[in-house]
Amino acid sequence: MAPILSSFKDDALIALDNLADRASGLVNPAVRLGVTGLSRAGKTVFISSLVHNLLNGGRLPVFEPIRSGRVSKVRLEPQPDDAVPRFQYEDHIAALVRDRVWPDSTRAISQLRVTLDYESASGWNRMFSAGRLSIDIVDYPGEWLLDLPLLAQDFRQFSESTVRRAHTGTRAGLSREWLALASVSGATAAADEGSARRLAESFTAYLQACKADHRSLSTLPPGRFLMPGDLEGSPALTFSPLPDLPEGRAPKGSLWAMMERRYEAYKTHVVSPFFREHFARLDRQIVLVDALQAINRGQEALSDLEQALADVLACFRPGTNSWLSSLFTRRIDRVLIAATKADHLHHESHDRLERITARLVSRAAERIGMSGAGLEVMALASVRATREATVNHDGHTLPVIVGTPIAGERINGEVFDGERKTAIFPGDLPEDPEVLFEPADGHKASKPAEAERAMPELNFVRFRPPHLEETRGGLKLSVPHIRLDRAMQFLLGDRLA
Repeated sequence: MAPILSSFKDDALIALDNLADRASGLVNPAVRLGVTGLSRAGKTVFISSLVHNLLNGGRLPVFEPIRSGRVSKVRLEPQPDDAVPRFQYEDHIAALVRDRVWPDSTRAISQLRVTLDYESASGWNRMFSAGRLSIDIVDYPGEWLLDLPLLAQDFRQFSESTVRRAHTGTRAGLSREWLALASVSGATAAADEGSARRLAESFTAYLQACKADHRSLSTLPPGRFLMPGDLEGSPALTFSPLPDLPEGRAPKGSLWAMMERRYEAYKTHVVSPFFREHFARLDRQIVLVDALQAINRGQEALSDLEQALADVLACFRPGTNSWLSSLFTRRIDRVLIAATKADHLHHESHDRLERITARLVSRAAERIGMSGAGLEVMALASVRATREATVNHDGHTLPVIVGTPIAGERINGEVFDGERKTAIFPGDLPEDPEVLFEPADGHKASKPAEAERAMPELNFVRFRPPHLEETRGGLKLSVPHIRLDRAMQFLLGDRLA
């Protein structure tokens, strides 16, 4: 069951927002598309490529409205929410196309409106439809989404689950300093601002260590501790879970009472407004997943990613929106789980990547009742940075990918300068996804040596964005991709029918 995330007051405010959105939609039909994913999954790149391909006539053969020629005009328009920062599309696409560097990661919420003029495929609809649809793309960090389950947890539950997780696997070593400091401070000791700040800093350092690239752990709430923005240093971000809380209520004036109050303030002033003002107003959602990095880091990272995705999916309100119910509330009726960086693999492994990603979310999807038509999993590359080739090695033909590694990337001790192309054999993903999950589930491959053999030998490096050729008119061609059009068809195709 999904956690109860909103109060009666929140539901009333959400209903008012939805009524306003629906009233506006009578004049200008719109769909709100949420784009999220954990760090470095490629949210900024996905949005930039999607918009660039729409604006510049990109190759989108699976996106039926474009393929059939029914879309007559695509343009950027002012977004409807004036208090939300605009997604800086122009800056991001310039970084990709002109400078050939990946744009900065998502650090806060932003929005962009793309409007399409189209002719309906149905003669009946052409009589009554304006033939115009605005796509309001809402970009937000996946770490913020991982905060939503906190709305259903009190401070004791939050502390117990966080401390329990901190005692497992790699986390046990990383959390030692923070847990020792929390034990010395003592939950029932007198509240002290210095102690609170030191605990919060130590807890944040632990979360940052878990998130580091060479560990790539994913379940790391509270998300704003890693992305504080303008809240940095505020009391709402100066708290920490506490181990071994005694029974009963927090003594007045204690460190425990201070931490509990600040935790509740975090939920009230940070998490709840995000849920009410943004998340609860979404119609469609794409969750970008860097499954390759988790696979490369081992079973613990993969298991942690599975838990994070379960927490993410548990926050959705899946279901079909009827005309009457949609006046007061919204349900996300389509969710796309996209395994990114498919261009890091030869196409022969794409179906395996999709099966692994489907396995990552299968249990959570069944639990919330979203398996089937409302949920799709696919492997994609928002920007294709490589091409495919074959090489002969020791009498065998190997499928390889060719691209320009980012300056500083290493392969077998060789350091690349960011200019030279190279061919890489990335390795093979297993045909059976369960091979990757069995050790974490406690079934087969329980011995360390067996678990090590279960993991594939993979060779991933980061590549620069591709060099785009120009047409005779000087216009740069649209950004190349893998299955971006398929993603657009699933998320938006029915709204442009």
